[in-house]
Amino acid sequence: PIAAKMLADFYKAAGADRLLSVDLHTGQIQGFFDAPFDHLTALPLLADHLAESLKDDLVIVSPDAGGVRLADKWAEYLGDFHGLNGQVAFLHKRRRHEARNVSETLRVVGEVKGRVCLMVDDMIDTAGTITNGAESLKAAGAAEVLAAATHPVLSGPGVDRLKNAPIEQVVVTNTLPVPPEKKLDKLVVLSIAPTIAQTIKAVFEEESVSELFHGENQR
Repeated sequence: PIAAKMLADFYKAAGADRLLSVDLHTGQIQGFFDAPFDHLTALPLLADHLAESLKDDLVIVSPDAGGVRLADKWAEYLGDFHGLNGQVAFLHKRRRHEARNVSETLRVVGEVKGRVCLMVDDMIDTAGTITNGAESLKAAGAAEVLAAATHPVLSGPGVDRLKNAPIEQVVVTNTLPVPPEKKLDKLVVLSIAPTIAQTIKAVFEEESVSELFHGENQR
């Protein structure tokens, strides 16, 4: 939070009178900038792309309990705009204390057996969370696992983990560049440029930004 506040102050000092961002990791960051702040979301872009290959046996999965709200947004959007009746599940991390060792296991909360599971998050960094989640979902009987996230950080072992994970497809945007050496056959990168362009146009023409995202960027 301190770093985010400092960065917002830098923009303000440099003369910025409005900021646009895409899927902040913490939405409260908007409050650090005392001027108009447009929080864009890539949810419609990602969901519209994936909807073509999804069916009603879909389960939207959050990698942790804290991300259930995002999974709910996905389920609602896919239902409202694509007629998909997706359920929501999440992964609960449990710590086990055995002798001097502490181990962590993931428990699937929700019905996933025989169903297509779509894991959603705001970013994929080292990919530990998403690959462990995918393995837990497959162990629980999931027929197929897909993943979607806005920001492809892909640091450290992230690419190798995704390559070896039981995930059929990973869909991200190009909010961060994905260099050639990090590209995988299962990794689909969508351009966020049209979303940003439409937002800038709406701002200059004094139109509603939230309508571009069907209100998904405001909740």
